[in-house]
Amino acid sequence: MSLSRIRHASGRIFLALTAALFVSACATTQDVATRSDGINDPYESTNRSIHAFNKGLDRNLIRPVAKGYGAVVPVEFRNRVNDFSENLSTPGYMVNSLLQGDFKSAGVSLVRFVMNTTLGLGGFVDAATEFNITSRETDFGETLAVWGSGEGAYIELPVFGPSTQRDTVGLVVDFFTNPLTLATVDDEPERYIPPTALALSVLNDREKFSRQIDSILYESADSYAQARQIYLQNRRFELGEEEPADIDPFTDPFGE
Repeated sequence: MSLSRIRHASGRIFLALTAALFVSACATTQDVATRSDGINDPYESTNRSIHAFNKGLDRNLIRPVAKGYGAVVPVEFRNRVNDFSENLSTPGYMVNSLLQGDFKSAGVSLVRFVMNTTLGLGGFVDAATEFNITSRETDFGETLAVWGSGEGAYIELPVFGPSTQRDTVGLVVDFFTNPLTLATVDDEPERYIPPTALALSVLNDREKFSRQIDSILYESADSYAQARQIYLQNRRFELGEEEPADIDPFTDPFGE
């Protein structure tokens, strides 16, 4: 990477981190739940409109394409692409572990990336797991939580789906702080490799968990409320903020 590109990348990282600190500070002041169930959703009307768009996108594009991908492409190849995409995310895990002060996990992520990139044929084989070196996935949303930022309001993003103000900031910052993103952003055709691998990984997961996803989106009493509840409970559990709960997708979330 040239010096000019390093300076350009550093500037974007600085702007992203500055925006993250500003928005996360705002999120901290908006953590008062608007309902007794602990859900802060002041933008519910807009969120439901976006959810309807995402649901239509899934029904008309993502779901059928995922089914076709699963039917045509052998599962072993699909799993190798998932491993490759996961390996591309590992430098981002390392950066966030460092920002969280978790130097052990940062070291593990570094070892995993080097091992999978070399012994694992560029990341298509998860060689590190074969040696019992397990991954510790993390993101900038978790980094903000470690720094004391509240989750803020619930947000449903177009295409990306359920999120919060804190996790939305984290999603943007993760893009700018992943070393592989910075290394390939101006290169052709290398810059298309990470998003292509991620898209194929998403399609594979959509096909793999089709029954669970379909039950939430198309068989639950209120797919928006169901997706919101599942996302918030799972995310809070990941961050150690809430105990896990079993959720029946066929239950009316409002008890009606």
